[in-house]
Amino acid sequence: MATLTKPGSAVSAGPGPAPARRGRTGSTRKRLEIFFFVTPALVLFIGFVLVPVVLAAVYSLYNLPPAFRWENLADSGRFIGLDNYVRALTTPEFQRAILNTFFLLGMSLLVQGPIAIGVALLLNRRMRGRGIFRLLIFVPYVLAEVIAGLAWRLLLQPNGGVNAMLEGLGLGFLQQNWLADPAIALWTIFFILTWKYIGFAILLMLAGLQGVPEELAEAAQIDGASWWQVQRYITLPLLAPTIRIWAFLSIIGSLQVFDMVWVTVAPAVRRISTETMATYMVQQGQFAGQPGYGSAIAVILFVISLVIALVYQRIALRRDLSGAITRGVN
Repeated sequence: MATLTKPGSAVSAGPGPAPARRGRTGSTRKRLEIFFFVTPALVLFIGFVLVPVVLAAVYSLYNLPPAFRWENLADSGRFIGLDNYVRALTTPEFQRAILNTFFLLGMSLLVQGPIAIGVALLLNRRMRGRGIFRLLIFVPYVLAEVIAGLAWRLLLQPNGGVNAMLEGLGLGFLQQNWLADPAIALWTIFFILTWKYIGFAILLMLAGLQGVPEELAEAAQIDGASWWQVQRYITLPLLAPTIRIWAFLSIIGSLQVFDMVWVTVAPAVRRISTETMATYMVQQGQFAGQPGYGSAIAVILFVISLVIALVYQRIALRRDLSGAITRGVN
């Protein structure tokens, strides 16, 4: 029996399940693309982050000789449990290293942050030679830490360039043994670290200032607000996300500071006044021939960094990250 259709009505052609099949094909292709791009990064993360952390945690439970093999872990008497952790946390040298590390962390936040914000606000204004100033400020950051440390080590010698300059300016009474005097060695290291990394902080603040609408400042100035009031009530609140990101990077970098201290300060002085958790870990784990003890210090440093990062993310970065989370849309 023939089927009649009304004029202008559409006639369905082909089977119905075809769109669903195409949807399944697209979903499979999307998963394959994600797998293709994520796998290399995941392999590197597992091989260079997770595996070393797990091995360090295992080694920290043993009393290991300077040269050992994996099968030696099964030797009787090697397993000592948490003794390495107890020893580290009760050793005055490691306690001093923790205090020195947190001193550098706190001073970095209290000193480098305000300086970076102030310089960035000045360089954000229209002025002649602004590009040259930005370049000169950023030059120390691009130098390798070893090169910068050796250069400052030569400049701060008793007969080095800094004391010679003070003598030439008639300020010979300010001459110091900058890297050998335990009373000022840590402050000298902090000055070098500030010189090295302040450029990155300034450029980060300048990048954040580019996102501050000029219309808000112009409207405030029309209403009679001074330049300082504009910066305090408009610029700084809008710059807060950038400041929080910089503070997070500064905290993690300060906890792991190693190369600048290791290269600049002599071992004898470093053990007395400028030892950090990272330098103490390398000194004990590699040069003192105690890999198990050094691994325990590495695990402690990892746990401290992880806890601080998680707490900071939970408290300070929560509102910044909440806006970056993309929720699924049906």
